[in-house]
Amino acid sequence: MMDLLHWDGTLSAKDFRIGAVAFAQKWESLNFAFPPWVWVPCPKHPWLASPELLQEEGYLSMEKICISRLNEEDIDQTTQIDTDEEEASCSGNKDVIDDATLVQRNHHELHYYDFHIVYSNTFRVPVLYLRAYCSDGQPLQLDEIEKELPTCSSKELSKSKWTFITQEEHPHLKRPWYKLHPCGTGEWMKLLFLNDTAQPKFEVVLELYLLSWFSVVGQVVGLRIPFKMLNDR
Repeated sequence: MMDLLHWDGTLSAKDFRIGAVAFAQKWESLNFAFPPWVWVPCPKHPWLASPELLQEEGYLSMEKICISRLNEEDIDQTTQIDTDEEEASCSGNKDVIDDATLVQRNHHELHYYDFHIVYSNTFRVPVLYLRAYCSDGQPLQLDEIEKELPTCSSKELSKSKWTFITQEEHPHLKRPWYKLHPCGTGEWMKLLFLNDTAQPKFEVVLELYLLSWFSVVGQVVGLRIPFKMLNDR
């Protein structure tokens, strides 16, 4: 059994698998606002790997998360729609409201996001990979993704764009994806659990690791964990 005082806040690949399964199960049972995380087995050398390693190597995937946003033209139209609705509510003209609502819905621009939680062999911690694309499959660039991040994330990104979010080759898919840089993850994860007054055993830490990690990292991309997931320990 590992002593938390001597733990450096990182995980082995096997520990990551344990934590990933626990996180995915809790997410599916308590977070109904998003689709489930799915474990994708992805051994690097399947013809050489043992049965145990075949199960351990892989990553969590949650894909095709739809985000709708308005472009500048739509914002102007929405402003006009709001004005029309106010006038219609005063005049009793319901047709204006119906037409305005239809126009607003038809001008939404849909963006889709794929999220992967991947184990980093270098840093020995989970890393959030993401990519974004339009409904026609056209990928979004970092400056476009930045516009859809929460305000606090956008400000931080503008200060250190290439250390906060970087573009690198996905370790399993071998294609360019964006990732949240994992530098310092082990240190703040260790502090997080050392400050826990409950002083959980290391087996419990493994089950809570990804949940605690994602409660911080997920907010960067607008994915908040429900309080009931954090309280259900």
